Amino acid sequence: MSTDIQLSFSSPRFLSFYYTPSIPPDMATPTRLLRAQWLARTSLRSSTQRWQSTQSLFSNLEPEMKSRKISPIFDDLSPQPSYRLNTTLSDFLPSTAPPSTLPPTHPNPSILPIPHHLIYFEPTKRASSMLPDGTNPDQSPGDPFVRRMWAGGRVRYNHTNPFLLDGSRAVCAEFIRSVTAKGKEGQERIFVGIERRQATASSSEIEQLGAAQHDAQAKEDLEHRVRQRLWRDSEEDFGPCSVLETRNIVFMRSRTKEEAEVEGRKAKGKEMRPLAKAEWRETITPEAKLLFRFSALTFNAHAIHLDPEYCREVEGHRTLLFHGPLSYVFMITLLQQQLRKQGNEVVKNVEYRNLAPLYAHEPVTFCGAKTGEGKYEIWTETPEGGVAVKGSVVTEAGSS
Repeated sequence: MSTDIQLSFSSPRFLSFYYTPSIPPDMATPTRLLRAQWLARTSLRSSTQRWQSTQSLFSNLEPEMKSRKISPIFDDLSPQPSYRLNTTLSDFLPSTAPPSTLPPTHPNPSILPIPHHLIYFEPTKRASSMLPDGTNPDQSPGDPFVRRMWAGGRVRYNHTNPFLLDGSRAVCAEFIRSVTAKGKEGQERIFVGIERRQATASSSEIEQLGAAQHDAQAKEDLEHRVRQRLWRDSEEDFGPCSVLETRNIVFMRSRTKEEAEVEGRKAKGKEMRPLAKAEWRETITPEAKLLFRFSALTFNAHAIHLDPEYCREVEGHRTLLFHGPLSYVFMITLLQQQLRKQGNEVVKNVEYRNLAPLYAHEPVTFCGAKTGEGKYEIWTETPEGGVAVKGSVVTEAGSS
């Protein structure tokens, strides 16, 4: 069959039971055996999985993913991660160099820079709880969709209620807003829309954290209260949040090296070219150290950024992949430098798509142009000049 499918589901406000992912016993396999484990799993996936009907694959997907109550993530708004990110960027963008010492948390704390929210509120899980490729099982539709890629997203910043790097505790509640299946039968891709609502923790939530350390019921009650406080039916409603982020993650079936090469050649012929003329551009050549540091700052163990052989043998890429979120960091950082030259505009809303892979040790160019009043296009180019990441930005007047 070659029937195209497109199913779309919405996440309910509150869910009635907890999702507990099934964790294979081999998930604790040491890192050195990661490639062998994935290759073995791939070889065991015979063609029988290719002819599973659309109905059997997706009949349980909606209730399974809608039932997940993902644990909220508490974090301290320390200036240190932000300071380290600026230190990391400074070799590539000298104007981002941080001060010579760690900024104070008081009496005059700084505002969390855009887009540094990306290095806060990342899940802290045991390695044995992660999927074999080092990714988070909370967001995965499960086997046979074992390959994951960040497809893009949307970020909204609340300038009337920004985060302050004052050492206070904050929290992020994560919800699966949508699940969409696209593609021909046997070649489906699952798009998962993950909404992350980030806010300063309330005094009662902070008080409850102590009891939640040792009492499962207290932990469950605390997490329920956080979800209740932060959730809004409308994705446009900040509520008490300082940052609203939607991450669009696509999950795909495993593929052989040969299949990857064929897909790569097809994608090369479809490369998009920039529609606007760049008013600014900056080219860097990312090295493995940059990728490692960003992975460490985001607590991201995804093997596509860390293990070149895994990239080649399992994912079919020629070397380490440059992070999609890291492209976002560079694009927005450069845009803000331009905005500061022009006046007091600040970034309000960003939507972006990752269209093509970028690699370590190859030139990456970040570009941008103004397209209207308070509107900007930003994009990242491959060495050949194709668009790898494309974003649209809306700005607003900032404080004088």
